[in-house]
Amino acid sequence: MEKLVYIGMSADLIHPGHLNVINEGKKLGRVVIGLLTDTAIASYKRVPYLHFEHRKVIVESIGGVSEVIPQDTLDYTHNLQKLKPHYVVHGDDWKSGVQGNTRLKVIETLKEWGGELVEVKYTEGISSTSIQKALRDVGTTPQNRLKRLRRILAAKPCIRVLEAHSGLSGLIVENLVCRMDGQVHEFDAMWISSLTDSVTKGKPDIEAVDTTSRLQTLNEILEVTTKPMIFDGDTGGRIEHFCFTVRSLERLGVSAIVIEDKVGLKRNSLLPEQSSQEQDSIDGFCDKIRAGKNSQVTNDFMIIARIESLILGKTMDDAIARASAYIKAGVDGIMIHSKSKDAAEIFEFTRLYSLFPEKVLLIAIPTTYNSVTWIELKNAGVNIVIYANHLLRSAYPAMESTAESILKHGRSMEADENILPVQQLLQLIANNYDPS
Repeated sequence: MEKLVYIGMSADLIHPGHLNVINEGKKLGRVVIGLLTDTAIASYKRVPYLHFEHRKVIVESIGGVSEVIPQDTLDYTHNLQKLKPHYVVHGDDWKSGVQGNTRLKVIETLKEWGGELVEVKYTEGISSTSIQKALRDVGTTPQNRLKRLRRILAAKPCIRVLEAHSGLSGLIVENLVCRMDGQVHEFDAMWISSLTDSVTKGKPDIEAVDTTSRLQTLNEILEVTTKPMIFDGDTGGRIEHFCFTVRSLERLGVSAIVIEDKVGLKRNSLLPEQSSQEQDSIDGFCDKIRAGKNSQVTNDFMIIARIESLILGKTMDDAIARASAYIKAGVDGIMIHSKSKDAAEIFEFTRLYSLFPEKVLLIAIPTTYNSVTWIELKNAGVNIVIYANHLLRSAYPAMESTAESILKHGRSMEADENILPVQQLLQLIANNYDPS
């Protein structure tokens, strides 16, 4: 009887290392590939470039592969206990790092029926991670970027989004990786805020910066990054204008626009006095949602409704009624906004929202209630957490401090310990742009 060989892999970008492992597996018996799903891959690194079904077709075409089955988690246990293979074959590069614990669990599971782990020497100089980095350096297309937010949301129950207000801040969101507890953490998407775009230009957040200027900032960020973009659309303006904005953003590769259900001259929602603000009628805002959805060219673009009821001192019942109506109008997501210092009313909204028979994405912006963690919001059913203005807010005091130090000391040397060395700054840009 032919022995069964199990090989787990993501196979997002097939390279000689994958083929080497499969060839070694063929020598031992019939090869079954446990192909990690998008969700499994997203649990320890970026969502793969190719969909599961696309990757499955590619791996099935490789000589010597008998069968391809999904592996829904990084943990092999479920598939191994189901198949009870004689061998598990893997490259020997997983003895440490994020997959170290996975390896130990494979060994323990195989002991249950006398199976064996066979580790193939790592193919030097080649890895999916390095290839993916090279692809990010090349860039992306508007179509790929547009689709990517939905793909990430399909793979992760809750994502984190950070504001970018320039190409340089966009590079921070694009490249920052934090490794903790054997896992890789990063921001999944970018948020371009009307507040930060206005303040960067020295103007108040009252829609004084026109759409053309905002699209210029957007283009500067898109040019040097690849992550999905969510656009702060304020009220969306007149319905006729909103439809043009949707088309423009979709064409550029933006994944979503957020519009708030207020009318008239904008005042930032976090200002203490909101008496001059008027909330749109439910019917009026639903008309705007429907018009925007009808103007889309693709099904990938998303319109998210920001509910201002709690900001304007209205009842929770009003916020819930609006959420229900906006969903029926076809909106893709609900953003519940609050300027409370704690998250009590947000959690009350999420509790009531969880009872809805029909739900869409739920979004929160924990700017004022900043003691709440991403995990707490995730557990409450929030799908997208946006940190909406933090890079700009951190940049201003740092720049002011540097300017003050130069004035005080009559030179710039004392500021050196708090600023980026000029060579590192030049290298940062050089690494992101290689004309060759």
